[in-house]
Amino acid sequence: MAIFKYFQCGETNSLVYFIVILFGIGSWVAVNGVWVELPVLVEHLPEGWNLPSYLTVLVQLANVGPIALTVVNLVCFRKLAERYITFVLILIGIISTFLLAFYWNSTAYISGSLHSIGFFIPHFFLSLVDCTSSVVFLPFMATFKSQYITAYFIGEGFSGLLPSMVALGQGAGRVDCVNRTVNGTNGTEHRIIPEYIDPRFPVEDFFFFLFAMMILCGIAFILLNYMPDCKKEHELLNDPTPPVQEKSSDVTNGSDDTNSSDYELSENSHLNDPLGNSFLNPAATSCSTPTVIKSIKNRTLSVETEIITEESLHRQTMSTGQYIYYLLVIAWINALINGVLPSVQSYSCLPYGTSNYHIAVVLSNVANPVACFVAFFIPVASSLVLSIVTLIGTGFGAYIMVLASLSPNPPMNDSVVGSVVMIAVSVLVMLFLTFAKVSIAALFREEGRKALFWCGAITQAGSALGAIVLFVMVNVYNVFQQSQLCS
Repeated sequence: MAIFKYFQCGETNSLVYFIVILFGIGSWVAVNGVWVELPVLVEHLPEGWNLPSYLTVLVQLANVGPIALTVVNLVCFRKLAERYITFVLILIGIISTFLLAFYWNSTAYISGSLHSIGFFIPHFFLSLVDCTSSVVFLPFMATFKSQYITAYFIGEGFSGLLPSMVALGQGAGRVDCVNRTVNGTNGTEHRIIPEYIDPRFPVEDFFFFLFAMMILCGIAFILLNYMPDCKKEHELLNDPTPPVQEKSSDVTNGSDDTNSSDYELSENSHLNDPLGNSFLNPAATSCSTPTVIKSIKNRTLSVETEIITEESLHRQTMSTGQYIYYLLVIAWINALINGVLPSVQSYSCLPYGTSNYHIAVVLSNVANPVACFVAFFIPVASSLVLSIVTLIGTGFGAYIMVLASLSPNPPMNDSVVGSVVMIAVSVLVMLFLTFAKVSIAALFREEGRKALFWCGAITQAGSALGAIVLFVMVNVYNVFQQSQLCS
């Protein structure tokens, strides 16, 4: 197997590619948007800086969605109707973001404490949508030719980048260090304390932006199903009964027209091949008495087509060991980039300053779609190369964990060099690990719809496991120490 499979741009429709990106944006844009808006939300909601821990619990509870679909997939032999499930999920996301814009600051007393009930309920349903998208949106992409799978991951990368850019324009988390007179133990004293700057536009407008993104995702999904240009890009080989039909001949009526007895591919008829690959059926010959030459020609064409198809299948099929290994790698990558590293990002970046922290967050979000573009043009098909890329990305992740463990005084935290290294490592870990993730997903795309389902399920399982482990380390055992702003 060749290490690199260079992609020919002529095989894709650029309009369809763009529509798939819009569809992919809806996969995680809502939850990512809420997280980047936290610096503003904590100033208005009663939970304060305990709000992230509540959101972490809500996201983990929302994993009931992918768990339920995984159980159904195991016990039910019929294929899940991803198209209808996807439509329902997008509709829930649209309604939830709309309600969030109006009721995000509504509160109620629960067990004697004031809580943001108007924020938590819509956020739970948004988390349900985004978590379940991992096991529904990916299998739906099996409907399209394999080169469009990277477009989906580019959109997924933009689901983090776009909210970050909007929050940056809003001024979310901007802090001024001011000298204030406060009452201390020894009387009044002067202290440098942080003060948050009012955002350029309100929280409601930001949530309306998320609402608009979900609307675009819904429109893109409808176009992918019904727009003629999009339907032309559907991959017929993924149907459980791929198309093949024998053209009706006139031999039974005594006709000697050689063209009328030849086999032809048809878009409307199917041959039941469990592997999802079409081939000509030599048994479908006419019962009349054709000429010897036509019979030999038809049988030879059928045998040659079957041989070619079998060789292609053998070339594209993973071994069981490879299949399990890639699933474990996918779980590891997503545990890092979706669970572990985001949980410690404030500990590893804030000691270098709030501006450097925001730069690291934005550029790492930029690195995600960039890595997807690279994987699109130069997809890697070698398990050795993918293992090396994953190992390098893990090494960069380990450096970030070291910085977090040494907070609030990591190496060179008071120098430009230290800040540059921290930002560079934050970008590189996302580049390498995202590249490996997308490349492996492209290989699973070649294996069919069920492989993509399990890829999505393992993605969510790895993310959840990483988030839970770090939640315990951060909130129960207090392993990391937060750097104080303006210290």
